[in-house]
Amino acid sequence: MAKLIIVDDEKSIRAALRDILEYEGYDVDEAKDGEEGLEMIMRTNYEVALCDIKMPKMDGLELLLKASEASKSTQFIMISAFGNVENAVEATKRGAFDFITKPPDLNRLLITVRNAIERAKLVQETKTLKKRIYKLNEIVGESDPIRKVKDTINRVAATEARVLVTGANGSGKEMVAKQIHEKGSRANMPLVEVNCAAIPSELIESELFGHEKGAFTGAVARRVGKFEQADSGTLFLDEIGDMSLSAQAKVLRALQENKITRVGGDKEIKVNVRVIAATNKDLRQEIANGNFREDLFHRLSVIVINVPPLAERRSDIALLADKFLQDIATEYGSPLKDMTPDAMTYLQSLPWTGNVRELRNVIERLVIMCGDQISLDDVKLYA
Repeated sequence: MAKLIIVDDEKSIRAALRDILEYEGYDVDEAKDGEEGLEMIMRTNYEVALCDIKMPKMDGLELLLKASEASKSTQFIMISAFGNVENAVEATKRGAFDFITKPPDLNRLLITVRNAIERAKLVQETKTLKKRIYKLNEIVGESDPIRKVKDTINRVAATEARVLVTGANGSGKEMVAKQIHEKGSRANMPLVEVNCAAIPSELIESELFGHEKGAFTGAVARRVGKFEQADSGTLFLDEIGDMSLSAQAKVLRALQENKITRVGGDKEIKVNVRVIAATNKDLRQEIANGNFREDLFHRLSVIVINVPPLAERRSDIALLADKFLQDIATEYGSPLKDMTPDAMTYLQSLPWTGNVRELRNVIERLVIMCGDQISLDDVKLYA
């Protein structure tokens, strides 16, 4: 049963709306002014608030703003006898779901309430999914090297500084980039990822900057590139050490001028992106070999975060293994499996050339192939 609140200083309006909504099967509370409404909304999770605009103590627009600042998912339907365009526009700007005038049309009111409830459910589901994603991207570990990584992430996330993440394959560079994005001011905007090593050199410019129709054979329609897709958000350039020199030059220009030009076009397009790059290569050596532009390196490496290999943080293996056991059990919908102490000790002694990614694969294999408890013999067989 959806829970609603009516905030209005007119008792007769509250009573009439309550009768209608309770008849439709909703659970309804009342508040006689904005202050009482805010107090109730703060302590109760309402799907919808039907809120008057003109009220004593606190008007409806201020109540809407304070609820929004508190990150409440309650959807506000503003109701007012002063049904002018200015009120409707102002309410919408502050995040109201809809605006209707007194006396409300019954059918429109009920349809609006149903739609607002659906919106509230979607907002809550989105929040839940974001929490799950954040947990999946959580960097696990308490070793000194990983504490240093976490501390640097916390320092740079709130800034607009470009970050270069270095480290071996499978060490967790992508998770570092996601943590920086999720903890920063652009968290609600897109995070667009590009694997520079997976895209042929002749297509990388089109992938990054887009192209116009007819720019080359096969360009049958205009395409928006990753820079435009990430506008106002974050662009993660993974394995940037594999990018061609010609594409590097265009990326450098985009970083310098905050402008891009699609392949085959001549129009400059403004973009506002935060760039995080990652590589498993020694870029200084690549510069010496003539494979990477030094000026681009300096543009990208305002902050450098080096993610240590798993062999340098063996004390974190037990924490990582426990997390993967829980994640995989949840993913498969199966009971959580236990691992014996000697099995865990053996895991910590392995070389882990594939780093955290290899460890997760091994844990997944053990969950699939072993019984309720994972033994030393199991680890020796499947690791």
